[in-house]
Amino acid sequence: MNPAQLAPHDDAPGPLLTSGRDADVYALDEDRVLRRNRDGQSVLREAAIVRHVWAHGFPAPQVFRAEGADLEMERLHGPTLLQALAAEEVPLREGAVMLAELLNRLHRLPVPQDDLLAVGSPDDVVVHLDLHPANVVLTESHGPAVVDWAAARLGSAALDVATTALLLAEVAADEGGDYSHAAQVLLVAFLAAVDADPLPALDEAVRLRTGDSHLVEGERELVPAAAALVTRYAHGSQH
Repeated sequence: MNPAQLAPHDDAPGPLLTSGRDADVYALDEDRVLRRNRDGQSVLREAAIVRHVWAHGFPAPQVFRAEGADLEMERLHGPTLLQALAAEEVPLREGAVMLAELLNRLHRLPVPQDDLLAVGSPDDVVVHLDLHPANVVLTESHGPAVVDWAAARLGSAALDVATTALLLAEVAADEGGDYSHAAQVLLVAFLAAVDADPLPALDEAVRLRTGDSHLVEGERELVPAAAALVTRYAHGSQH
């Protein structure tokens, strides 16, 4: 990330820790961060999801306050799973199983009864829809904890699994990329360990991914090859 992106904003509530696609995250102190949506979009739905999963023991940051575009949460300390994989501190297959078990556990939680969260089907579960190694923080207090719940909602477990598989497969499909082989190992092990079958929802995951306005140059072109990899390896790992 360009250091200029981490320059303090005029109305910054504290030091800027990181900037994502839609939001900036500021350190309030050692125990709290504030995530602020740059477009002013309400954080109430995201807060409702995170509060629900946290209350049911799922490893996610505790929410302290949600108001307008601001979400004040527990500050999690530790490397991301992506950093640990790159440093070879966590074996690839262990990291893949970690991702799979987090999704398996999330999908077993009770469905929240909240007017902010629309239920589309009786089979809907809580879904993250952006789970990948950079969104897992390896903490001492919680173990592996999931962050960045902006896309979370109620939906099908198959779509959640298909989305994660597609994200891993995009890296694997980038032939000649530094992490292509590692991502392929992750993908195969993830599909072998996750409960839900991604194939029924793969077309929807592809549609959502190709319609993502935040994709950078070259990413959208990888999606068809990534989908083919998911199909290939999911067929080979069906339980």
